[in-house]
Amino acid sequence: MKAGPSQEEIRRHNLGTLLRHVHIGGSTSRAVLADRMGLNRSTILGLVSELASAGLVREELPGDTGRAGRPSLVVRPESDRVYVLAFDVGVDRLAAARIGLGGVFLDRRETPWPHGGFDAGEVAGVLAGFARQMVDTAPESTFCVGVGAAVRGLVRRPDGLVRSAAHIGWEDEEFGELLTRRLGLGLTVAVENEANLGALAEHLRGAGTGCQDLVYLHGDIGIGGGVIVDGQLLGGDGGYGGEIGHMVVNPRGGRTCGCGARGCLESEAGERALLEAARRDPSATGREAVRAVVEAADRGDISARAALHDVGDWLGIGVATLVNVFNPRAVIFGGTLREVFLGSAAQIRSRINSQALAASREHLRLRVGELGDDAVLVGAAELAFSDVLVGPLEALARTGG
Repeated sequence: MKAGPSQEEIRRHNLGTLLRHVHIGGSTSRAVLADRMGLNRSTILGLVSELASAGLVREELPGDTGRAGRPSLVVRPESDRVYVLAFDVGVDRLAAARIGLGGVFLDRRETPWPHGGFDAGEVAGVLAGFARQMVDTAPESTFCVGVGAAVRGLVRRPDGLVRSAAHIGWEDEEFGELLTRRLGLGLTVAVENEANLGALAEHLRGAGTGCQDLVYLHGDIGIGGGVIVDGQLLGGDGGYGGEIGHMVVNPRGGRTCGCGARGCLESEAGERALLEAARRDPSATGREAVRAVVEAADRGDISARAALHDVGDWLGIGVATLVNVFNPRAVIFGGTLREVFLGSAAQIRSRINSQALAASREHLRLRVGELGDDAVLVGAAELAFSDVLVGPLEALARTGG
């Protein structure tokens, strides 16, 4: 018979749970924490005291409550003191941020990414340079507890090996290990697919807050996807789950996709399909090019309107299939698909209504992402914070905090 958890394991779990409540929910009173965690106030006091002594939280008076009497103290994350580094390897830019506990952006760097790409070593060098700048300008009393990176491609979860990233020309790149060495911080870089991290970010801090089952679609040069089931990111065996962009929606006569198949959602409803249908200059790609088509459609451009109609039709077919498979409460459109959805919502809804099961779409909500271009960086930060939210004191001991 398996023994129950020890007192030390329970304490460790409770410390992590309390810190997670404050990290995600922001300033919270002890009374609210006691109610959420089902613990008595003296136990909460002890947990808060331990986290405060470690420099992870602090207690202070809230702002003006408008109530008579002495207000209760609230527990706040030490956002200015405890931080992670988050990186986003995009198809047209490299971005980095220093993000404090509680999800607060403290510093950031960005540079354009020339189409044709860099090799992994160059990318790691640029990001490590950004990291040094941000760490060097951080106050001396601060410390880094984790590093997370997002890549547009198939990422092997245990070790951050990028198996395939066609849009940036990578195959079997040991990017996690490479970036870990270049940073030289004594912290292992956690690497994940960008759409999975976008899903995590919107679930925790954006349009999917409070929604336990959702599908997130991220538009870039291609289409990525992340699935949250019962509050957890669906990774699959090895971490390759959620490759929604390579779901075949047009097997007969569909465009050839970068993966080698024909008629993938990415090839029928992605950036290239939209720009080609709108008769745009093939060299004019990227987020601004997609937004220009949507804006032209709003002004009455016939080619732009027709392009959004066609792309919306294929996107709706894909979403209807996802609704039938996962029965999500929400489907969230992020990246460039945010603009595409706003310009083709009627076609998308029409396909869902005609092809998704009535019971599966009964409570479905279609939403645009709230975090904008920051969604992937926010998700990378949450990935980097994961260890400290599981075992706060142990994580600090490992990082020297």
